[in-house]
Amino acid sequence: MRLYLNRAVWILMLWACAWAAHAEPQVHHDLAVTLDPSAGSLSVHDRITLPAGGTPERPSHWTFLLHADLQPRLLQPDGAELHELERAEEGGVAVHRYRLILPAGQHQLELAYGGVINQRVSDADAAAGVRPDTSGYIGSDGIYLDGDSYWYPWFGGELRNFTLTVRLPQGWSAVSQGAETPLPDADGEHQAQWSEPQPQEDIYLVAARFQRYTRPGTWAEAMVYLRRPDQQLAARYLDATGHYLDLYSRLLGPYPYPKFALVENFWESGFGMPSFTLLGPQVIRLPFIIDTSYPHEILHNWWGNSVYVDYRTGNWSEGLTTYLADYLLAEQRGQGADYRRNALQQYADYVATARDFPLARFRGRHGEVSQAVGYSKGLMLFHMLRRRLGDDVFVQGLRKFYRDNRFRRAGFADLRAAFEAVSGQPLQTLFTQWVQRTGAPQLRISGVRVEPRGDGYRVRGLLEQTQDGPAYDLRVPVAVQGQGDAEAQVFQLPMHGKRLQLDLAVRSRPLRLAVDPAFDLFRRLQRGEIPPAVSQLFGADNPLFVLPSAAPAALRGGYRALAEHWADRADQIVWDDDLQALPTDRAVWVLGWNNRFRQQVEQMLGGQAPAFTDSAVTIDGATVQRSDTSVVLVARQPGNPDKAVGWIGCADPIALPGLARKVPHYGKYSYLTFQGPSPSNVLKGQWPVRNSPLQVTLVAGTEAPLRLPPRPPLTAVLKTTDKSD
Repeated sequence: MRLYLNRAVWILMLWACAWAAHAEPQVHHDLAVTLDPSAGSLSVHDRITLPAGGTPERPSHWTFLLHADLQPRLLQPDGAELHELERAEEGGVAVHRYRLILPAGQHQLELAYGGVINQRVSDADAAAGVRPDTSGYIGSDGIYLDGDSYWYPWFGGELRNFTLTVRLPQGWSAVSQGAETPLPDADGEHQAQWSEPQPQEDIYLVAARFQRYTRPGTWAEAMVYLRRPDQQLAARYLDATGHYLDLYSRLLGPYPYPKFALVENFWESGFGMPSFTLLGPQVIRLPFIIDTSYPHEILHNWWGNSVYVDYRTGNWSEGLTTYLADYLLAEQRGQGADYRRNALQQYADYVATARDFPLARFRGRHGEVSQAVGYSKGLMLFHMLRRRLGDDVFVQGLRKFYRDNRFRRAGFADLRAAFEAVSGQPLQTLFTQWVQRTGAPQLRISGVRVEPRGDGYRVRGLLEQTQDGPAYDLRVPVAVQGQGDAEAQVFQLPMHGKRLQLDLAVRSRPLRLAVDPAFDLFRRLQRGEIPPAVSQLFGADNPLFVLPSAAPAALRGGYRALAEHWADRADQIVWDDDLQALPTDRAVWVLGWNNRFRQQVEQMLGGQAPAFTDSAVTIDGATVQRSDTSVVLVARQPGNPDKAVGWIGCADPIALPGLARKVPHYGKYSYLTFQGPSPSNVLKGQWPVRNSPLQVTLVAGTEAPLRLPPRPPLTAVLKTTDKSD
């Protein structure tokens, strides 16, 4: 889903009046567009219908923005006036602001305009396939126009619907949201018409020399637009489109558009628009994308691209989409608890107290901190809501929220209203503390003991919230594994203050107690609950990079370039010869097989059992050779688990630029290996967590495994519902 933060201030100002009356102003555009890719230009005739307003006795005044290189002429109505006010810059795009005066009683007009929209890039960038992200491009390799291009008159925060007729050279195809009406080619040019009668936040126009594949479906037509023919690839995406449209239509309500299209972009991207997604040529051919990012983009057509986000109160869409796409698919594979732990680890590693902010202030992703709050905290909000209400009621709430808010802007208050309506429960406390409050609870267990009582046992102890500030209102899962029991007994304990005395009655002899063992609460994890990971290093303040003085010159230069790419300041980079010892009060990257501190890192990793020789390292049973493999390992500082130590061993300096780009994307992993100069990942994993501070062994010498009751995935509710629900 695209986010247009550069226009946010103006949007919020213009929404204020409309939202005071809970109205959604709309503009209709009837656009006739001729595109000349070789010249980088377009010409447009736009019939515009503005929202009725004001009084019929007085002229109405409007203001709009248009790309500075597009010179508008007012064609209709008679007596209307168009005045250029000033030139400005919006998101890196030069625009002109215009004042439009319409005669009394008129709210329709016609504009003609045209010009060049072709942001230039350097020859080197063009050769590498780099294209501008959001500022518009018309060229012989493809066309991309959206609202941030200001290719159509932009009146402010209004919603809009449209009809879009496009003329292009033969062999070209155009894609927009909504439905296509076939048109005959004319005068040696290809014609296409797209229309969307439902209110939209933007109008997109994408074009290239596409090979098109289509398949009718129960909910909508599946479409694939590729830049070169590939029947097998298209078939896989058509299959996936039908599957996910069916899944989410049955889970949430009917898909809101007549088609969903996978469109291959002419630069690497991952955009989700209403009724289509624009993915880069390498992205769509990655084998995992079709079952990860692709369903996420499809689901955005419910959340964000039909129920729009009221950004004044925070962006709920990314958290909910992540929960019902990325997370739900992991849950179906039996990996829900692992996914939740990784989400909480991302928050723990990247979000220091000083960087934290509430969900109500999340607008969009612009780095790891915002992702940890908006995506990780957001998805955990919906998980906790689901655990409180139960799966059936949770799904009813989602369906009501979707049904009540399609094609209008909605916020967290609308979500709360939907779930309160279907559950009959007051949810103000839950939403207030997780949406408005900065931070997260921290839990500690102490004084756990077992007392025989009658025909059973009692488990006692003290559970505390240790974060600064007031207590959170929690329902804390506490599991007790009993001797001979197939499953642990799980208690849901209301915790309204910062201290809770545990007094749990169990029948079997208790062997193990665990607090929130499946990571069902959003909270700041203790380091002992999670493995050391790459994310802990990249989330650290002021990490130190220690370069290997004894490495060959090419490797020394490569390691320095990698360190400079990751470091914020030059004084974070030192040579190993300049240090007497590694510091213990900060995160450290130790670089190189020849680094004199490598063996110290090996000792820190001793409990994880990687085995080193001078020419190889064995990790998790796999032996990799120093000569052709790059290795990344992460440990923690002895006695200071809040500080991580990472080691990178690489024999080929050509691989180091690729490592600099790729390693940050493997944040949740404790170890990585890559092969080749590209390089390609061949092994990744996490060190096991052996002694969680929130798990207590109750019988000395007993390593009782914790066996939690199985949970059905959320999609199990579909077994008792049908399409009409």
